[in-house]
Amino acid sequence: MRLAPFIAKRYLFAKKSHNVINIISTISAIGMAIGTAALIIILSIYNGFDSLIRSMMSNVEPDLMITPAKGKVFVPEGDTYDWIYDQSSVKTICTTLQEQVFIGYEGRQSIATAKGADRIYEEETPLSAHMTDGEFRLNKGDVPMAVVGAALAYEMGINPRFLSPIEIYFPSRTGKVSLVNPASSVENIRVWPSGIFSVSSEVDAELMILPIEKMRELLEYDDEVTAVEIRLHEGNNTREINRLKKEISERLGPDFKVRDRFEQNEGLYKMMKYEKAAIYMILIFVIIIIAFNIFGSLSMLIIEKDEDIRTLCSLGATDSLIKRIFILEGWMISLTGLAAGVILGTAFSLLQQHFGFIKMPGHFIVQAYPIILSWSDILLTIAGVAIIGYLIALLPVNRYMNRR
Repeated sequence: MRLAPFIAKRYLFAKKSHNVINIISTISAIGMAIGTAALIIILSIYNGFDSLIRSMMSNVEPDLMITPAKGKVFVPEGDTYDWIYDQSSVKTICTTLQEQVFIGYEGRQSIATAKGADRIYEEETPLSAHMTDGEFRLNKGDVPMAVVGAALAYEMGINPRFLSPIEIYFPSRTGKVSLVNPASSVENIRVWPSGIFSVSSEVDAELMILPIEKMRELLEYDDEVTAVEIRLHEGNNTREINRLKKEISERLGPDFKVRDRFEQNEGLYKMMKYEKAAIYMILIFVIIIIAFNIFGSLSMLIIEKDEDIRTLCSLGATDSLIKRIFILEGWMISLTGLAAGVILGTAFSLLQQHFGFIKMPGHFIVQAYPIILSWSDILLTIAGVAIIGYLIALLPVNRYMNRR
């Protein structure tokens, strides 16, 4: 059993009569090393951006959200909410009322997502750490205030330093449409901008947050909300979130939906997973192309060692032994490159992760390229490259054995 690896190792490091075989083998190993390192580094960079996006979205999306299974609004009442308050892992429970509205500001108009939030939301929201101008404030005495996404504020020319109010319009739910005076069928309120926040391009382009009392006035509701948002203390894991989600669902029954952060923005998180899978497949395809150098060098080596093969057969070597020798020879080339690539990719990722020596261009949320090294990515890379190396080594050996 040890004969095949012994001979394959001798062939790998022995000097060949044709120096070009050594050169191609070296190039193949270097190519596999570069491909492997690139795969680990790019997946780690993707992990960094993925974590950054999730962190930013967590400032908008709560850990758990309760919404009605049918309809838009409901009144949050009952023993279930008292039970939620009593859970040690729960940090805050906020009520929100959200709707698509028409807004106007100093002669400009646009469509926006207006989110009415209660005072607990105002005091505890993580969005306050993402203000680019002004402050996160929804009430100034009796004056209703609003914070606006950066892109929406730029489009509308909204500035918290100006005294102009934001006009918000929504069709009346209770009044009849008047053909004589259509404007009388539209409810409107005024709020004054207190600050501008920036989280992500999608959120910044449409979201504005104002007091829930003003949203109820606009939408003609009394105590109704569109959602109850639950945030947990930092450090609580997925198991605790799933436990609360299951318990709340059972207590509220089928009339309500309890969604975690993934379910609140399922399309975005699925897309991020698909993008990572696509990146992995593209880079694996590049490694397959690089690995075909091994096919060439191994084919040439088999031709050069044809006399050695005949000698081994005369000494009683079986076809399976000959096959194993050259498969191992080709596989060792790829494994050598794989080992070097894993070391290089892991070292680079760890250095960037801890020291951030490669900076992001322009004015970005983070100064350096975010990298998070995942051991699952390393194992997936090792498995993929090792399988490719084995299959590529198998091709010229099988072709030679079939021709004998």
